[in-house]
Formats: sequence, C-alpha cells, structure tokens
Amino acid sequence: MTAVTISPKFQVVIPLEVRKALHLAPGEKLQVFSFENRIELIPMTPIKKMRGFLKGIDTTVGREREDRV
Repeated sequence: MTAVTISPKFQVVIPLEVRKALHLAPGEKLQVFSFENRIELIPMTPIKKMRGFLKGIDTTVGREREDRV
C-alpha cells in the first residue's frame, strides 16, 4: 500500500503501480464516492466499451411460482 499526500489545492497523485494495474490514462474520468470512513475512486467505463461484456452469461434463473403472479 502506498501513501499519497493531499496538496494545498486538494489534489492527489495516483501512484504509478495503481495507474498501471488499472490501465488508467490521462484525461480518464473517475467517479468519487465517500463510503464509511474512506474515499473510493472508480474508473468510469464508456458505454461503447461495455458492449458485449455479458455475452455468454447464463440468464436462466430458477423462480418460485409466486414470483409470476
């Protein structure tokens, strides 16, 4: 785990090993969430890149008869 410092302008630098592991590029957008006592940064995936990512998933779901009322 690597520590980062908040600049006077409230900026942080994402460490190189994290940028490489997540394939982050300059200008890429991240969603920022505050969850419990931490900050989470989640890369935003363009909708065009998501096309077909569920291909081959099993869509059969066992249901009870009461679910179809």
